[in-house]
Parts: sequence; structure tokens; C-alpha cells
Amino acid sequence: MHPSPYYAPQGGHPPQTQLTADRAVFTEAYALIPKGVMRDIVTSYLPFWEKTRLWVLARPLSGFAETFSQYIMEVQPEGGSHKPELDPRAEGVLFIVEGELTLTLEDEPHLMQPGGYAFIPPGSRWQVRNESAAPVRFHWIRKAYAFVDGLEVPAAFVTNEQTVTPIEMLGTEGRWATTRFVDPADVRHDMHVNIVTFQPGGVIPFDETHVMEHGLYVLEGKAVYHLNQQWVEVEAGDFMWLRAFCPQACYAGGPGPFRYLLYKDVNRHAALTL
Repeated sequence: MHPSPYYAPQGGHPPQTQLTADRAVFTEAYALIPKGVMRDIVTSYLPFWEKTRLWVLARPLSGFAETFSQYIMEVQPEGGSHKPELDPRAEGVLFIVEGELTLTLEDEPHLMQPGGYAFIPPGSRWQVRNESAAPVRFHWIRKAYAFVDGLEVPAAFVTNEQTVTPIEMLGTEGRWATTRFVDPADVRHDMHVNIVTFQPGGVIPFDETHVMEHGLYVLEGKAVYHLNQQWVEVEAGDFMWLRAFCPQACYAGGPGPFRYLLYKDVNRHAALTL
């Protein structure tokens, strides 16, 4: 297996001589969790998971972002879970950033490597296990599926981003492209988890201001983001959590591509009651 191009946290603990101040920020419109704060002391554990710890990047939070949770899972050799999801309403996406994971989905095994992507509908039968000799690290994005009477739940699938052709944004000459794992017009899906790629110097040339909330994990590279009239630098390993209608734009800094895993909620009516 080739080395992973994606950043994955390793934990550890900084020395007493390190400066305390970092780039972490939490505002009424967005949060930035830089890679330097993903240490051993902030990991957690889950029921029915063996030899596993996780960093919780996002969770539904009243008055802030409310539709999803996102974890970085770290599973040691021979670890995993035969009962990973306890909520029958939850759909999920797994994205591998380092190592190998065996996903058994509806009794069919899938060996997932870096770039591996799985969509798991609510109520699915699935298990995961690390059958390799090294840790595996992966993102797990969860959302309570918004069922619609008369609309089928989308089917499970497993793929790898290397097999999916990115779609260039119109008028950008390839400087901005999105790897889409589902058809945006397929309204059975109520969330999209895509990969966005900017070549060095590529930009979002206006402040996007929209109803979808976002989780953005930087897989590679660096950029400067404009969030709610504030400029913040981000790099591989950082996570941004953007509330609905948070203005957002960016410049990709180079020298290589700037790439991030992007969550957004889509294709449903706005709830009229809280």
C-alpha cells in the first residue's frame, strides 16, 4: 500500500515549553479546530468498539451547527466493532485517511484503503475491523436521515476517490473541482460528503452565504479562508465547522493542491418548527 497523501492526527502531547496560544477559535458563525489541538487528552471512546479511540470534531449543538456529527476514528490492529452504530435513524459516511479497514456491509466484506469511501444508509447491518498490522484512521460522518414519505432510502455503496473523476467548476480552468460521490439531483440523499480541490492560486471568488451548514476537514495543502469577515489560515489536519449562512470564501496557498473533505445538508424542506 502506498503512503497516504491525507493528513491524519497522531495524538501525543506537547512539551511544557510550547507556547499556549494557537489558532483555535469558536465564534457565533464558525469554529476552527486546528490540528495542533487534536491530542491524546481530548480523545474519547465508544460502546462496543475495541482498541479504538476517536476525536469528536462536530456534534449537534443547540444554537450552532445542528445537523451532523463528525469523528476521526483511530482503530488499532485487531480492533473494530461488531455493533458500530446504535441509532437506527443514522446514516453515515466513512472516509479512510490512513491504513486499512475491513468493512462488512450487509454481509459483504470490503477492504478500504486511503481514499476509500462508504455510504451507509440508516438501519444497515455493518461491522468494521482492522485486520492489518498498523493503525487505521478514518472519518465517520453521521446524520439522522430525514425520511420522506414515498421516497426510497438511497442504497449503500463503497468506492474510492481515485476512481471518481472530479468535476471542474465552470469558468475556473480546472483550478477548482469537486469529487462528487452521489448525483446532486438525487433527492433521496439528504447530505453530501464530497472532496473539494483547489490548485495553487485557485479561489472561491465571492463570499458564499447559504443555508447549508458545513464540516470541512483539510486533507492536503493550505489556504486562507474568509469567514464572516475574518481571515483565518488553515492547513492539512485543520477542521472548520460553519454554521448555516456563515459567509465563506478562500484562496489556495500552494505550493501543492489544497483539498478538503466537505459535509453539507441538502435536498430537504426547511423545518418550520424547532
